[in-house]
Amino acid sequence: MSGFAFVLLSKTLRSSTLKLAFIYVIVFASAIFAVLGYVYWSTVAYVSKKLDRTIIMEHALLIKTYDNAGRAGLTALINQRVADQFFYEWAYLLADASLMYVAGNLQIWPATLQADQGWANFTATGWKAKPAEAPLLRLTYQVLPDGYHLLLGRKVDDLERFGEKITIGLAWAAGLFLVLTAAAGISTSRRSVARIEAINATSREIIESGLRERIPVRGTGDEWDGLAENLNSMLDRIEDLVESNRQVSDNVAHDLRTPLTRMRGRLERAYNWELDLDQYHVLIGEVISELDEILRTFSSLLRITQIETHDRTAGFRNLDLTEIAREVVELFDPAAEENGVALELAASNRVDVVGDRDLLFDAISNLVDNAIKHGGKGDEEVTVAVFCNADGPVLSVADHGPGIPIEEREHVLRRFYRLERSRKSPGNGLGLSLVAAVANLHGARIEMADNSPGLRSELHFQRAVPGITEARARA
Repeated sequence: MSGFAFVLLSKTLRSSTLKLAFIYVIVFASAIFAVLGYVYWSTVAYVSKKLDRTIIMEHALLIKTYDNAGRAGLTALINQRVADQFFYEWAYLLADASLMYVAGNLQIWPATLQADQGWANFTATGWKAKPAEAPLLRLTYQVLPDGYHLLLGRKVDDLERFGEKITIGLAWAAGLFLVLTAAAGISTSRRSVARIEAINATSREIIESGLRERIPVRGTGDEWDGLAENLNSMLDRIEDLVESNRQVSDNVAHDLRTPLTRMRGRLERAYNWELDLDQYHVLIGEVISELDEILRTFSSLLRITQIETHDRTAGFRNLDLTEIAREVVELFDPAAEENGVALELAASNRVDVVGDRDLLFDAISNLVDNAIKHGGKGDEEVTVAVFCNADGPVLSVADHGPGIPIEEREHVLRRFYRLERSRKSPGNGLGLSLVAAVANLHGARIEMADNSPGLRSELHFQRAVPGITEARARA
């Protein structure tokens, strides 16, 4: 036996699945044995009652004959029955008051029958003058009014053999059931342990070599494949997060290196040169400006983290998305005019959403700010639209600038990701990351599409469900 097979067998024997399977085997076996036992005893009882009824009917006929024809008529009927092959399995005995034989095919009155009447089971030795034949009889007996004793019985060997056959059949069925269920339990446990061991082996490889390994999927479509697919999706997500964190660290280093280098140069200049008071004020002002920019970057980063890691739904209310968009347009209208861009609002009707007003205001502001900065100059325009489609409320911000390449649209939602590789223009690459965090908190999705030319960024909110919306708004 190979080492892997031995380990698999050892784990199978120790697995909770196998223990649970054997518990079920014991429970089901007990239930089946109880049912089969009931069938056995009810069948035997039915056959026994039927036999007793037959004996009672024959006994009633003998007593009736005795009442009508006396002892002589009873003796004649017993002799007739003994001579009839149809009554071959019947036992008859008529004895006098001293229990001496008078008539019948049973020669000796059983010594155990001492009462005046009753029922008994009796092994009849010497029945029909055949010493080797000792059948089991089911009999009834009675003392007649004249003091004679009457015994009537019938062989129950067939009933006994019937019971034995049922017992043997039940034993075989029980044994087969136990073997099959044990085999099924071991097979199921072995299969489960094998799949679990495959997951454990892949997990150990991931721990040792990184996140590139994936759990094998066998294509059976069962729950184990479902588990493997979910775990693989989780690993993909973890790998994306690790890569995103790596990129964030790299981008933070790039974004902070330039202002820190400028700050160091200014401080070194102030330290090494003799400057007048005004020059010192200028250097200190420039350093403070650089520090403020760095602090704004970290504030934005902390705000995104707070949105992603804290439950902000407690502040959700029923809001008018059109009104929020109108306030954003009014706020950025001077900046748009300064950049030579026409900022328009395409919305008139109230559009209800459930959410945090401040967070939605910040998210829309970031979209509008990006559109104004990158949407072109001159006669270009930025349009903010609010409407409802079949799926729910939609907020759209469209510009006529250079747009974002399709392959980059997913990446720009990451923190510190910038299309400009040189990273020389103002900004920290956190605006769309904050929009993504707010959208995720509100259960909305972000879609970016070509505006021919330009970019159209849309926030698609879920349609409010009556009852749930009110409950969340009151929470």
